[in-house]
Amino acid sequence: MTDANSPFRTGFIAIVGRPNVGKSTLMNRMVGVKVSIVSNKAQTTRHRVSGIYTDETAQFVFVDTPGFQTKHLNALNRTMNRTVTQSLAEVDLVFFVVEAGRFSEEDEQVIKLLPRDAKVILVINKVDAMADKNQLLPFIETLSAKFNFAEIVPLSAEKGHNVDRLLETARGYLPEGEPMYSADDITDRSERFLAAEFLREKLFRLLGDELPYGMTVEIEKYETEGNLRRIFAAVIVDKAGHKGIVIGKKGERLKRISTEARKAMEDLFESRVYLEVWVKVKSGWADDERALKSLGYD
Repeated sequence: MTDANSPFRTGFIAIVGRPNVGKSTLMNRMVGVKVSIVSNKAQTTRHRVSGIYTDETAQFVFVDTPGFQTKHLNALNRTMNRTVTQSLAEVDLVFFVVEAGRFSEEDEQVIKLLPRDAKVILVINKVDAMADKNQLLPFIETLSAKFNFAEIVPLSAEKGHNVDRLLETARGYLPEGEPMYSADDITDRSERFLAAEFLREKLFRLLGDELPYGMTVEIEKYETEGNLRRIFAAVIVDKAGHKGIVIGKKGERLKRISTEARKAMEDLFESRVYLEVWVKVKSGWADDERALKSLGYD
């Protein structure tokens, strides 16, 4: 329980871990609204996205980072790894997320990134999926020997189990201070950015194993007219052969991707959305520093 008379607390919390441990799902659950895209594919999160949750006594600014990449170290992945290390240096608290019962070399690589003096809460996600719950305690003991974690919280981000306990645990580690954002803010990202991310999520979800690795989204025009958003977006692929994969037979696949993305945007923006999407080829964009900057990768 929190004391209503206690000082207000505000702080930044980095959510780090290898790809696919549930970082974005956890942040969305804590914020209460979907602000970070989710899929079961590695590299879904490519940018640093902040989600904001404010209550009577604290403001939590969660920084959802890309999964640390140990393979395919092109310019895009180097940029993503740089985002992770910068986030660790700039926050008040770190959530290190692992999957219950599974600890790999990729997890080990992330532990090596954690500053030794950082306040780190070990978040053991997907405990509901553990076949043998008796293995949870030995798993915790193994990980406790690898780093001096401030706290350890097992939970299920997807089901919402024990997420409230994580928030209460984190609250005490935030510094005292005034809120940095309005109580109604849920993210520091623009609608334009979120539109690109929601379209990219549908590409990840609906292309399945055919998903081209070198693919991203660029919003070429974003207009607001009252309660209508007009959004014109280009899906950028690396090779001409990938264009047909995204478009599909008679354009049906791109039509479905666009429709589902539009509906997701309307839910988030609480307005009508006109969305027009096409596919463009930009060879080598994922290994071109200038191209990455123009596409919003920082």
